[in-house]
Amino acid sequence: MAELATIARPYAEALFKASGSDLGGTSTWLDELAAVAANVQLQQFAGNPSVTASQTFDVIAGVVKSTLPEAAKNFLRAVIDNGRIGVLPEIASQFRALKNAKSGSSDATVYSAFALEGAALADLAATLEKRFGRKLNLTVELEPDLIGGVRVVVGDEVLDTSVKARLEQMKVALIS
Repeated sequence: MAELATIARPYAEALFKASGSDLGGTSTWLDELAAVAANVQLQQFAGNPSVTASQTFDVIAGVVKSTLPEAAKNFLRAVIDNGRIGVLPEIASQFRALKNAKSGSSDATVYSAFALEGAALADLAATLEKRFGRKLNLTVELEPDLIGGVRVVVGDEVLDTSVKARLEQMKVALIS
């Protein structure tokens, strides 16, 4: 949605500039705040005219699992005061894009039928980094429908080596 992106861009850029060398730490607490802010019940609570900005801040700070640094608290107060709680997930997304652009990496989601851990994940990461030609920040999600293999999404690129995709290809070949 272009409107959310337009609203989120100045916040993400300002936070990126203010973060300096602690981009990883900032990204961690920003992703956590974005996950909390994406909750529909929280957005309804924050949108209630009888709820003050201080009450909204207290609820969000109470729900967040880790202790927020002072910079995070100040940023959260600014977002709440400007009525932009619903934009936090988009701010986090744009911040991550700026961080990735600086480091020359990309976010990648690996959908797998089975859990990937340790050496298997490291081998897959090395292979995918060669294939896509850049450093990847992998996130693994289980998707049992794949039967076997993996489906990797990097931006708008998809690499599907799953058994489900191969069965679909065979089905198309047999029908035509």
